[in-house]
Amino acid sequence: MSGKPRPCGCKGYRSCLLCEKEFNLLPFKDDSFTAESLEEKGIQSYVFCPACNLAWPGWDFDPTHHPNHCGEPIEFPGIYIQQDFFSEEEMVKLMSSFDSIPWEYSVSGRRKQNFGPKTNFKKRKLQLGSFKGVPSFSQLFHDRIESVPLLKDYRTIEQCSLEYDPERGASIEPHIDDCWVWGERIVTLNLAGDSVLTMTKYHGGVEKYNLQDVDLELPKTEDIPDICVRIPQPARSLVMIYGSARYQWLHCVLRRDIKERRVCIALREFTKQFLNPNHLMGQIVLQAASNYF
Repeated sequence: MSGKPRPCGCKGYRSCLLCEKEFNLLPFKDDSFTAESLEEKGIQSYVFCPACNLAWPGWDFDPTHHPNHCGEPIEFPGIYIQQDFFSEEEMVKLMSSFDSIPWEYSVSGRRKQNFGPKTNFKKRKLQLGSFKGVPSFSQLFHDRIESVPLLKDYRTIEQCSLEYDPERGASIEPHIDDCWVWGERIVTLNLAGDSVLTMTKYHGGVEKYNLQDVDLELPKTEDIPDICVRIPQPARSLVMIYGSARYQWLHCVLRRDIKERRVCIALREFTKQFLNPNHLMGQIVLQAASNYF
């Protein structure tokens, strides 16, 4: 189909249950992401345990397995998970606050509330657009992430709340976040609904996702195992990907991993070039991002 948005918010190859039925579209085949189908391709699946920070053979996350895991674990650097980042009371209050703001239909069955600059990754253009800051209730978690050692100097310049609805078949396809504008640390604050981030090795070129802009020393591609790693995203948690996990692995949220309404907050920081005091648009966006309304 054309790139024109459909009534459900989907466009192009992205689809949800609503438009797949209405327009007879084929869904993204996430059935290729199962322990069995991956094993047929010679790809071992692992589950990351936030309690011991190791990835263990398996597919479904079960917190009761710790510390009595089975199999041989591997290290999977570049993942940080802080469980109970929010209390139950804070989660309920934040959910009410986000739901008091209109949601906008997005692709692949999601809805969103976006607060950030206008970006065109292909043309590498950045504009302030209508960005004037973030809702005042956001200050709770903006202040709190400063207490996380890995995030003590984090300066949020985009905040996007995302809703995944199982009735719409919500998901997000395998991708790497753009590397021209968005910095190394990709932060997700999970409010309601447990989910899983499924990660697979990236085999493409550096032109896609602006990976040529990455100035971090990373492992050689041939030294990275061709495996699948499942990262739990529990409700009320903070999950961050950085380093090799950020730049050398695709991440996605599979449709079948959305079993209830999930709401999360995606936070992004600038790359170094936009943090330069002499970068005019970078400074304009940083100033806008510091405003609460």
